[in-house]
Amino acid sequence: MIQKQVLFIIFIFLAFACKKDLAPISGCTDASATNYNSNAVIENDECIYFSTTPYTIEIPFGFPNMIIPSNNQTTLEGVYLGEKLFNDPILSANNSLACVSCHSKNYSFSDPNQFSIGIDNIQGNRNASALVNIGWNSSFNWDGSAATLEEQAFEPVVNPIEMHDSWKNVENKLNSNPEYLNLFSKAFNINYIDSTHVVKAIAQFERTLISADSKFDRYIRGEQQLSASELGGYAIFNSEKGDCFHCHGTQMFMDNSFHNNGLDIEPFTDLGLALTTKNNSDNGKFKTPTLRNIEYTSPYMHDGRFNSLEEVVNYYNSGGNYSSTVDPLMKKIGIGLQLTIKEQEDLVAFLKTLSDNNFISK
Repeated sequence: MIQKQVLFIIFIFLAFACKKDLAPISGCTDASATNYNSNAVIENDECIYFSTTPYTIEIPFGFPNMIIPSNNQTTLEGVYLGEKLFNDPILSANNSLACVSCHSKNYSFSDPNQFSIGIDNIQGNRNASALVNIGWNSSFNWDGSAATLEEQAFEPVVNPIEMHDSWKNVENKLNSNPEYLNLFSKAFNINYIDSTHVVKAIAQFERTLISADSKFDRYIRGEQQLSASELGGYAIFNSEKGDCFHCHGTQMFMDNSFHNNGLDIEPFTDLGLALTTKNNSDNGKFKTPTLRNIEYTSPYMHDGRFNSLEEVVNYYNSGGNYSSTVDPLMKKIGIGLQLTIKEQEDLVAFLKTLSDNNFISK
């Protein structure tokens, strides 16, 4: 019996001793590659690395360079994903409201209603800003409450009078969607979708909303002439007679600043910038909107109180209201611009040369 056991042990020993060593595993040994194999010993030169396709933002004539965050460079994959998210009501609690619901392309990505209505049928108290050339903005919202496009995109999702959702719920919905998992993987090389990458994608798309092919742009490029009325309005716009250029100068037609333009007397029902800065000297100040595509973005002012460009021009022509924080640039408070009816018509005619039909139709 003992002899048989000894022979069996010897057999097992010889079997293992004679067995050939297993061939070492070959594969990608670079931990930074998407197909990294932790068991691989031999590099097979087939490593696959994550890459995206750069999206080139063309800077229009006369515009400054766009400042793009180093941690959110613009890519074709990111822009495509951002546009899909912008148009998808999945970001709202009941899947009924998307970003585009309040920022319609037909209206230069603004809302033709004075106030937008959220998923709970609650109305806001400010007019939805037009999203045009916002890649050049240094702050966002009428009161400057967001410093970047990425920061701004966080807020509507959780705002109780807008989309009224939670980011946790939005993340769960997106992560249960195979299409979105694939798109986020392609855009950001992630296998779990989080809010940070959602707003990055939306911001990438919003930076591509560039308008610079209006009749005025073609005039500046020497491609088209303005009418006598439009040229007259242009002269008024850029002179002390109209006083428009102080806040709406340069090719951007906005100054990235905040002003109290004499709309209201004190006490203000909306403190504007002061809500962000907590500084009383900012009471009643609001962000200067761009005048590009202004023909498409009525109603006007932060609260949408004016329905037409004629009403806006008539307001400035009548003088406005004095308050302790009214802007010094409003030099004709209580007096008004005193433009003739013809001059007012010319000014409106010029403002309409800033309309870029391709921007809203393509």
